Amino acid sequence: MEEYFSPVDSGILNPAVPFAPDDLFYGMKVYERNGKFPVAEKNTIVIIGVPDERGAVNNKGCSDGIDDIRSKLYKLKQHQANVHIVDFGNLIPGSDIEDTYAALATITAELFAVKSIPLVLGGSQDLTYGQYCGYKKLEQIINIVSVDSRFDLGKPEDHLHANSWLGKIILEQPNYLFNFSNLAYQTYFVGQESVELMRKLFFDTYRVGQVKTDLTETEPVLRTADLITFDLSAIRQCDAPGNGNASPNGLSGEEACQIMYYSGVSDRLSGMGIYDYNPAYDRQGQTAHLIAHMAWYFIEGISSRKMDLPINNLNNYITYRVAVQNLESEIVFLKSIKSDRWWMKLPFDPSRNKYTHQHLMPCSYKDYQQACNNEVPDRWWNSLQKLA
Repeated sequence: MEEYFSPVDSGILNPAVPFAPDDLFYGMKVYERNGKFPVAEKNTIVIIGVPDERGAVNNKGCSDGIDDIRSKLYKLKQHQANVHIVDFGNLIPGSDIEDTYAALATITAELFAVKSIPLVLGGSQDLTYGQYCGYKKLEQIINIVSVDSRFDLGKPEDHLHANSWLGKIILEQPNYLFNFSNLAYQTYFVGQESVELMRKLFFDTYRVGQVKTDLTETEPVLRTADLITFDLSAIRQCDAPGNGNASPNGLSGEEACQIMYYSGVSDRLSGMGIYDYNPAYDRQGQTAHLIAHMAWYFIEGISSRKMDLPINNLNNYITYRVAVQNLESEIVFLKSIKSDRWWMKLPFDPSRNKYTHQHLMPCSYKDYQQACNNEVPDRWWNSLQKLA
């Protein structure tokens, strides 16, 4: 894949203050000028910079900050000896934006095929579409979680850009999106029509107040995802000023890092993107530093994976069966002895092979309590409607 990339700038690799032996840089393989292109193998985290902002909305300049993030990330300390990290450098943008999407799709599909995990640093959030097309190439039905202050549905007539990428994915045929979840949307940025559309599609949406009230409840949502896309506009301006759409309210830096850890620790997740960092709005590299911390926590999460997805062997799980009034069948809950994480089993027709990996719904103890109180958990109901 070397022909797709330009190497990491030599200035980043030779800073004024040299790297220390325990810096993350020395635990990585980086594509350097005149160096060998690194190899991605199973469970390798692959950093990919994509400096393309042609789909940006109110955030021109967001293609310029990827090396700022690298300079901060490389100097963070190694604590994840069991994780392999490579940095492919920056994807060379295509002559038009569609070429960039296509190149990103090809690269991510190849990485998925060898079970490597791409961490894409943008660029504008419409590049999520390129990542989605990587799954599409493999004809894989997926779930997407977006951490964003908006839904990015756009209008049917809109061209593909940072505020319409989700709408384009929803309208595509054949469609490989099973479920979409939004974390931390801010209602004053989202019209009632969009909220109603999400409800009709049985997608999951969580206002920023819900997320901040109990951050642990985001973990089951993130555990459903194959692909997670993080728009920096979801973080409040005082913590992440480096974004043209930043606002006074949103997630804190600590909450963003916790979400990234939950994302990494999910056994199912196979793709991540962090988008819309703009150094023109940043203050003393504050936002670049925060993104580096977010990436570090993502790596930390991957190093802490429990590998306890209940697919075949259920010996390490406790099964709970709950009868809920007016439901024909019980709701079956599984609790992992290894990690204390919970799942719900959905009624599943094995003849619908393309939905095979959707019949186990990550959930929380609160969902179990809700069922015990004779209430159907929203997660269970919404997923069942999509399987129907």
